[in-house]
Amino acid sequence: MKFSESLKKNKDFQAVYKSGKSYANKYLVLYMKENGLQKNRLGISVSKKVGNSVVRHHLTRLVRESYRLQEERFQCGFDLVVIVRVSAKEKNYHDIESALIHLGNLHNIYV
Repeated sequence: MKFSESLKKNKDFQAVYKSGKSYANKYLVLYMKENGLQKNRLGISVSKKVGNSVVRHHLTRLVRESYRLQEERFQCGFDLVVIVRVSAKEKNYHDIESALIHLGNLHNIYV
């Protein structure tokens, strides 16, 4: 991810949940909050309800790769938290990518 960093700290996730704006679709939920920086920070959350660690890690990689390849089309200056829903468990890369782009369009940050 050239233009972005990862969100790692729980307090950063909580700040986005608390004061951010969210949109959801069938597979993902995207929380967004302005961060005042010249880059985006991306956090990915996959609950244990989704599956075992192998499944969760696979979905995390799919979301991260989807974002990485579309990264230059997302506007900068936001903290983004993507929550993967249980319905995404059996989905492939293209389904996850289109869900992420859809949410970016809803937030008006995907150009």
